[in-house]
Amino acid sequence: MSLDLNAILGQLGRDKGIDKNVLVEAIESAMLSAARKHYGHHLNLETRFDEEAGCIELIQFKVVTDDVDDADNQITVEEARKDYDPDAIVGDEFGIKLDTEVLGRIAAQTAKQVIVQKVRNAERDVIYEEYKTAKGDLVSGIVQRYDRGDLVINLGRTEAVLPRREQIPRERYHQGDRVRGMILDVDSTRRGPQIVLTRSHPEFLIKLFALEVPEIEEGGIEIKGAARDAGVRAKIAVHSTDSNIDPVGACVGIKGSRVHSVVQELRGEKIDIIPWTPDAPSFVARALSPAEVSRVLLDQDGHSMEVIVPDDQLSYAIGRGGQNVKLACKLTGWQIDVRSVTSAEEEATKARAALESIPGLGFTHAELLFQAGYRSAEDIADLSIEELSDVEGFDEESANKTIESAKKFVEEHGEVAFVEQEVVSDLESLYLSPDLSDKLKAGGIVSIQQLAESEEESITAIEGIEEGDWETVKVAVDSFFQQEKELQDNN
Repeated sequence: MSLDLNAILGQLGRDKGIDKNVLVEAIESAMLSAARKHYGHHLNLETRFDEEAGCIELIQFKVVTDDVDDADNQITVEEARKDYDPDAIVGDEFGIKLDTEVLGRIAAQTAKQVIVQKVRNAERDVIYEEYKTAKGDLVSGIVQRYDRGDLVINLGRTEAVLPRREQIPRERYHQGDRVRGMILDVDSTRRGPQIVLTRSHPEFLIKLFALEVPEIEEGGIEIKGAARDAGVRAKIAVHSTDSNIDPVGACVGIKGSRVHSVVQELRGEKIDIIPWTPDAPSFVARALSPAEVSRVLLDQDGHSMEVIVPDDQLSYAIGRGGQNVKLACKLTGWQIDVRSVTSAEEEATKARAALESIPGLGFTHAELLFQAGYRSAEDIADLSIEELSDVEGFDEESANKTIESAKKFVEEHGEVAFVEQEVVSDLESLYLSPDLSDKLKAGGIVSIQQLAESEEESITAIEGIEEGDWETVKVAVDSFFQQEKELQDNN
């Protein structure tokens, strides 16, 4: 090996980003493999890199012994003292340099294969170490091909995959297109690190805003959360840590320049920027934008809210296919039930009447029970004395009397008691057939919101629902929202 390897290893290390010691180890291993092919596997061989000379030394070791029975690996004491060390004794081991020039073309090819494989493995390790800490980072690359629906993207030093599930629906790419994504995960496999990208994850939206809005990077604005129906609509909650910064205005930018850049990257996805507040009911009301909210009723135990909106705002609050309320639920973390003012008032009237029908319960106490969230005589009959005593206006004695009275009323009136407490439904607004409406109500679907949020499987599973009813329901719901939108636009 008359060739100085130092310069070659240095250049290779810089080009591939691989440590020189890893390359030296690869070459030593390759040379040893080639030497064993040429000289034989029975010899005790070792390779070493001579840093000063910049070459690989091939050494054969022999052990000093009195009685040689393996001339290839043993040497007598006399030979050792004559050729290597006058003080050699039995058990010593001496190394003999072998000629590497005689290894030949086949041995050199073997060495090349080992070196290439070692370098490839080292390169994979370097890429994995580089990307494993890059989860959540934005990257861009060139589209290579589609592989069973997944998009293979060239990032330069390696390839990444954009799975179909992480793509924005209806987006299409061609070979050579540049695409941006966020690193979702990095897996180490036998074939090298697999870098998984996403364009549909809510975190991708957050990263895009952080890129466009300097105040986010500087800490003046915090992004509290995001929810997406990828490719269609998204909601993002922002909060300012500086009273002088308007978080919504900063994210929108002058003439909408900042949010427009994000929308353009997401192929026209509509984005609602919501000012965050620690007050949960206020935050939920804002999250239902663009709908206006009349009031919010909070159920802390059930972690849910009943949101009352004006009749002409119901379609906006629910959104086409329940999209708006679904995103609001994801963004806030609360279960949201949207009702129109008319529907809520009708239900409240019936609920109050149901409570007032309990013998011995006056108007004031019935109202206190209604404000506490109770809606029927059955609700009261199922309570314990301790639970009802916690309601304002009730002590243990009055609580006991009210519960007993409610139980007696339920026993005496049976089903009649609950006909008056029937849940108000707004399905009539869809102009479905009475038979189909009754089947939906029997299946627990009593509002347009529930219907809009339901999937085909859940509707067709309802007893009595026939083939083709799902399409009828879907057309009716879409028509309702379209009419509501046209009505609002005309006003």
